Amino acid sequence: MTTGVLLTACGSGGGDSGSGTGRPKSGGTLTFAVGSDAGCVDPQQVASNETIYSVRQIVDSLTDQDPKTGKIVPWLAKSWDISSDTTTFTFHLRSGVTFSDGSNLTAQVVKDNFDAVPKLGALGTLAEGYLSGVKSTTVVDPLTVKVTFVQPNAQFLQATSTHSLGIESSASVQKTPQQKCSDGVIGSGPFVLKQYVQNQSLTLAKRTGYAWGSSLWSKKGDAYLDRLVFKVVPEAGVRAGSLQSGQVDAVSSVGQANEAALKGGQVTLQRRANPGVVFGLGLNNSRPLLKDAKVRQSILYAIDRQQIADTVFPTGTQPATSVLAHTTPDYTDLASGLTFDAAKSKSLLDEAGWKTGSDGLRAKDGKKLSLTIKWFPNAATNQPALELIQQQLKAVGVDVTLKQLQITQFAPTLQSGDYDAVWGNVTRADPDILRSSFSTKLANFYRLPASSLDTALSEQAATVDGAKRRQLVTQAQQLIVQNAHYVPVVELQTQLGVAKKVHDLTFDASSRIHLHDTWIG
Repeated sequence: MTTGVLLTACGSGGGDSGSGTGRPKSGGTLTFAVGSDAGCVDPQQVASNETIYSVRQIVDSLTDQDPKTGKIVPWLAKSWDISSDTTTFTFHLRSGVTFSDGSNLTAQVVKDNFDAVPKLGALGTLAEGYLSGVKSTTVVDPLTVKVTFVQPNAQFLQATSTHSLGIESSASVQKTPQQKCSDGVIGSGPFVLKQYVQNQSLTLAKRTGYAWGSSLWSKKGDAYLDRLVFKVVPEAGVRAGSLQSGQVDAVSSVGQANEAALKGGQVTLQRRANPGVVFGLGLNNSRPLLKDAKVRQSILYAIDRQQIADTVFPTGTQPATSVLAHTTPDYTDLASGLTFDAAKSKSLLDEAGWKTGSDGLRAKDGKKLSLTIKWFPNAATNQPALELIQQQLKAVGVDVTLKQLQITQFAPTLQSGDYDAVWGNVTRADPDILRSSFSTKLANFYRLPASSLDTALSEQAATVDGAKRRQLVTQAQQLIVQNAHYVPVVELQTQLGVAKKVHDLTFDASSRIHLHDTWIG
């Protein structure tokens, strides 16, 4: 299921499966059971993590991102220059890189890729977003390409590390988006697509002669594994059973219900919080009820995040400590402002003039304090989490109605502003996700009024000074939490089950897996 940049679930960062004993060895097949198939095998068009796991192995990116530090490091580009106003990015490509059809990586190929991205259509929203505002992509010489934006764009360097801007061969770029989805693409990655049977399986084979891996990878040259087989197994219990019995070597999306069965056996559970905006309530700040900061703040204090994390989500899920997850570069710990404090919540509502009636619910000027939370069934944890929030808000006198909509209605709902609150998250390993979500100069989905938050968000996007950007991102997080423009609840976490015979199954900064260094032994 493809849900775009919004509401995606992700995996772990910098993890290591297996016992770590023995020397790495080549050969073997890794069989990975995933819960769904996006119905597309073009990395530039896939936003569903369960499919990204496989197609990420086909393409390389210009850069990579260290999951521990957030630093951008070389991959296909050996170096780059950024103009002082962050409008121009010049990439110096490695020589000798070839695609699996034998063609060479050149500056022209990169230009062809970036020029084609805006034409991808409905499924290309991630890639298109990263390249929005491009003025031109220019070939400087055969191994130098320059990308120029109409305005400062500090996020673009991180965007070049993502699967969405993975570089494909010129032959693939010339295909229609639909052809790329169904037939797959030619990449320069460590694995090549061998077979794809929609909703059943995807098979990859090792690329021999591969010699241009990310600078973060430990192995030089070819990958260890000969083959990767991704099987689509929708039922979580069946996936877990297949891992226990040794039919598969790894499984995605291990929920709380299957943890106990997998613990203690020949299985390691790997987990990490998604970078980006945490799961929470996106409030419509223009609604009469929610224009009052005291009402928004009372909602923020009424929620017991720890109870929700412990009751509903996989083990290890952390309560939100900011609007950003702790795995996001330039995250700031604001836990002291996100405490559960029912007394403070009630006091704020008292100050705002909302009085408690005989039914325990509050009213003002004859009108009840009630709001509707719209939500979408793209994760099994959504409904139980919201039912707990509904109870917690009722305890302070707020009447909450939950309304389920179809996943396809998420973006139109935000765009229309026809909601009081929506439940969701946004995944990205760059703090510019705050500008995408909260700037009144962009989509302004949450209908914020113009304020100093806009300045902080615009300035962080326009600076290459790391310390200055960190300061501005911290300021933005503080303003969002203090004013309760958004109510952070929990950090989304993906949990993978991995057989102990599988070693060095690592994750990138955006919480997707790299399998070049992975081996079985």
